[in-house]
Amino acid sequence: MPTTQEILASLHLDIPVVVSPMFIVSQQQLVLECCKNGVLGTFPALNNRTTKGFEEWVVEIKEELKAEEERLGKKLPPYGVNLIVHKTNPRVQADLEVIVRQQVPLVITSLGAVKEVVDAVHSYGGLIFHDVTNTYHAQKAIDAGADGLILVCAGAGGHAGTLNPIPFVSEIRKMFDGVILLAGALSSGRDVATALQMGADLAYMGTRFINTQEAIADDAYKDMIIKSGTRDIIYTASVSGIPANWMVASLEAAGITKEMWDQKAKADFGAEHEAKAWKNLWSAGHGVATIDDNPPAAELIQRLKREFKLSLQEQAALLANY
Repeated sequence: MPTTQEILASLHLDIPVVVSPMFIVSQQQLVLECCKNGVLGTFPALNNRTTKGFEEWVVEIKEELKAEEERLGKKLPPYGVNLIVHKTNPRVQADLEVIVRQQVPLVITSLGAVKEVVDAVHSYGGLIFHDVTNTYHAQKAIDAGADGLILVCAGAGGHAGTLNPIPFVSEIRKMFDGVILLAGALSSGRDVATALQMGADLAYMGTRFINTQEAIADDAYKDMIIKSGTRDIIYTASVSGIPANWMVASLEAAGITKEMWDQKAKADFGAEHEAKAWKNLWSAGHGVATIDDNPPAAELIQRLKREFKLSLQEQAALLANY
């Protein structure tokens, strides 16, 4: 198994950022723009409606990144694919076969740490990062052989945890000497530097990249993010049965009441209402509080790089005072 430093070196990142795989939002163009500009882009396999279409996306991304590397004469960050490893996903095996056949460099597994999946990806030299929200699931992923753990902390968009990142990172570091990624309300280069100060190896950013021009998100979705603050995010299991952060305004627009989202389990919206609601329900994290524009991904990444370096310089200057 490669060391953490060997893994980080193999990613060829300009800034220690992985852009998370977001349902619907993350597709080929966003992934490509991320990788071409020095961060690692990812997408969920299920964002394409068929396994055949998923493989076509993988091939398209591989070929374009290879051509860009040849043009530039240097290695670019790889791409990654999110695989939902859960019995409710009927495509797990078929999509895994594509992943192995196409030798996807990074696989992010969610809702299940399965050793057979890890072994399949390791068989061709791929990496496995796994989402965790607590130490119990972290240990299961470690036992399965994951190369990295994504600590999904309080305030993250989507299916988030509730733990404070500072003790969570420290606790996981005592258990695990692999790659640690920190997720939860990271929106700026300063936030990336802060993640590293806390002991993480990489920052995992999602909501900030919904508001990029390449992201496949409704303009109203992006506008709602810009207009929202932390008070406009609700953590509820009522939508999917798994606790997640959602924008209150999108729930209200879909007719979901506070009484419904206060439930501890998935709410019964009714068949007709639920179909409408799922089309219009929008997830986001607490990072909405610091998002006020919708730039091209390349422009955003350049901004993150500047902010990251400036933050490190400011931190270094503080040493003179102590």
